[in-house]
Amino acid sequence: MRQYEVTFVVDPRLSGDEVKTAVDTYVDLLKKEGSNIVHIDEMGLKELAYSINRRDSGYYFSVEFQNETGAFMEKVELSFRRDERILRFLTVKLDKYGVKYNEDKRNGLIGKRKEEEAGDEAKAETPAEKTKDKAGA
Repeated sequence: MRQYEVTFVVDPRLSGDEVKTAVDTYVDLLKKEGSNIVHIDEMGLKELAYSINRRDSGYYFSVEFQNETGAFMEKVELSFRRDERILRFLTVKLDKYGVKYNEDKRNGLIGKRKEEEAGDEAKAETPAEKTKDKAGA
């Protein structure tokens, strides 16, 4: 079974319900085409690198799914192109390394190390050491 990931940006001027409806529309379309939804990641409102249709931000969503063939992707991408609520989209076929990376990220194995190290350093430094550093600086 092939695994894909589609990431798209929804217009930020839409209400919360309209954004949810836009996402549900494409999730339902993927399910209707026989896809198995693996994960839906709502990344939230983020600033765009450049303006698109006079918008400087957008709601980012990523949907990871599995399907036997990629023949239906033309239909899904055509829907993205025609929908005015979608500012941009990108569809990627994941290889075994991409699938493994996404699984590890969902399980918390990726992205935790730096946070844990920063937390350990903060715990190791006692309040007395902090005041000495401030007084000495």
